[in-house]
Amino acid sequence: MTSIKEQAAISRLLSFLQDWDNAGKVARSHILDSFIETNQGKTAPELEQEFSQGASLFLVRLTTWLRLTYMTGSCLDKLLRSIGIFLSAVSSNRYLIEFLEVGGVLTLLEILGLEKIKEEDKKESIKLLQVVANSGRKYKELICESYGVRSIAEFLAKSKSEETQEEVQVLLDSLVHGNPKYQNQVYKGLIALLPCASPKAQQLSLQTLRTAQSIIGATHPSIVDCVLKVLRTMHLEVQYEAIELIKDLVNYDVCPALLRGLVDLLIPSVRETSKLQPKILNDSSVLQLTAQLPVFLQQAAAAKTIGVLARSNTSLAQEMLHLRVVHSLLSAMGNTDHSNSQRQASLTLQVSAAAPAGRRGAARGGPAVTPAAPHPTPQYFVQTFPVVEQHVRKSMGEELYQLFLVSAPIPSRHKEQRARTEWCPLHTVPTLLNTTHTDGAWWPAAGGTAWRGLLSWHLSVPFAALLVKLGAQPPPATSLCPSPPKPRLPWHLSQVPLAPILRAAPRTYT
Repeated sequence: MTSIKEQAAISRLLSFLQDWDNAGKVARSHILDSFIETNQGKTAPELEQEFSQGASLFLVRLTTWLRLTYMTGSCLDKLLRSIGIFLSAVSSNRYLIEFLEVGGVLTLLEILGLEKIKEEDKKESIKLLQVVANSGRKYKELICESYGVRSIAEFLAKSKSEETQEEVQVLLDSLVHGNPKYQNQVYKGLIALLPCASPKAQQLSLQTLRTAQSIIGATHPSIVDCVLKVLRTMHLEVQYEAIELIKDLVNYDVCPALLRGLVDLLIPSVRETSKLQPKILNDSSVLQLTAQLPVFLQQAAAAKTIGVLARSNTSLAQEMLHLRVVHSLLSAMGNTDHSNSQRQASLTLQVSAAAPAGRRGAARGGPAVTPAAPHPTPQYFVQTFPVVEQHVRKSMGEELYQLFLVSAPIPSRHKEQRARTEWCPLHTVPTLLNTTHTDGAWWPAAGGTAWRGLLSWHLSVPFAALLVKLGAQPPPATSLCPSPPKPRLPWHLSQVPLAPILRAAPRTYT
C-alpha cells in the first residue's frame, strides 16, 4: 500500500493535470509561466520528484498541444521552452525518446517553414533541434533523414535576425561533426547557401564550410563558382570569409580551377561592362557618378585575393604567372569606373611585403623551406620574377615605372598633374602590338607607324591598352574637383599616364 504522502502527491498531480485539461489559452499560459520559473535547470530525477513520478504525463500533454496549435503560434515560445526543460535536463533520454516518438522533430522543422510564426518562436525551435542533435549520432541522422538540412538551410537564408542565424550556424556545425553518413549532405547544403541574399547567412555559411571542408576532405566541383560569385558582395566581412575559404581550397584538387577563375575575373566580359551609364552621361564636362557594379566589386576582390595568395605561397604565384596574371592586373588597373579595382590591382602587382617561401612545396606535399629575410620594400611580382619586371617596365615607361616602385607619397607636383585616362574595353584594343609607346605615354599607332619625330617602339605584351588623352589643357574644373595650378612642365611631359598607379602610390602598405 502507498503511504499517505505518496497518495497526497498523486492527488496533487491528478489535480494539476485536470486543471491543465480544463484550462483555456490564457490559463495554460499562466501554468507554463509558473512551470518555467519553478523547474528551469532541474534534472530528470528532480522533475520526476516534482510530478510524483508522472512527469511524462505532463510532457505528453505539452507535445500534444504543440502538434495541435503550432500553426497558429498560440503561446508557442512558452510551450517550446517548457518542452526544452524536459529535453535538456540531465538523464533525460527517456523524455527525448518520448518526444521523438510522437514526431517532435518533424514538428520543429515544420515550424521553421511557416511564415506566420514569429522569429523568436523559430529561434526556440532551433534550440530544441540543437538539444536533439547534441544527444548523439543517431539523432543527427534522424534530423537529416527528415529533410532537416534543407529546412534549416532555407530558414538561415530567410531569417532576419542575426542572433537566430547564429543559432542556426551552431546547429549546422553540430550536424557536420560526428555524422559521417550525412555530412556530405550538410556540406552541399552549405554550398547552396552561398548565393543567398542575406550577407549574414553568407558569412556564417562560409565559416561553417571551412570546418566542413577540413572534416570531409574531398571538394565538390560547384564550390569554385559559388565562392567566386560571393566576391561580388559589398560587405567586407563576407569578402574576408570568402578569401579565407579560398586560402584553404588552394590545398585541394580544385586549385587550378580556382586560380584560373580568379585571373579571369580581373577582366570583366563585354556583356557585363556594357551595363554602364547611358552615353549622355559620358560628357567630359560632367562629373562621372557611375554606380558600383557587382562585377567591378568582384574584380577588386579577385585582385585582392590574388595578392593574398601570392604573398602566402610562391608556387601559387608562379602558377598564376602562367595564367597571364600580370596582363590581367594591368588591365584591371585601367578600370577608371571603379577606383578600388585600380587600387587592389596596383597593390597586388606591387605587394609591399615579400612572399614567404615557407609554404613552397608544403602545398604540394613536400617539405617546408625556411623563408628568407624579407626585403624592406619589395614589389613581389616585379622583383621576384625578372621577366615580369621587364614587361612591366616596357608597358609603363621609365618615368611611370619609377613612380610605381616608390612607396613614399607622390611629390606635390605629380599630385597636381593627373592624367586623363579612359577605360578601353579589352575588345577595342587587342594587344600592344597595335600600340606605340612614346616617352612614357600611350599613343595609338596609325597603321603601325611610329609617332613622327619621337623615339618609339612596339611591344609584344598582350594588354588592354590604356589610351591616355593628353589634351592641350588640363581637365575642366568641377565643384568637387577644383582646377589644378598651372603645370611646371609642358602638359604632354608632366602628365603621367596610368592614373590607377598614381592613386595607389601615395600610401605605404605593410
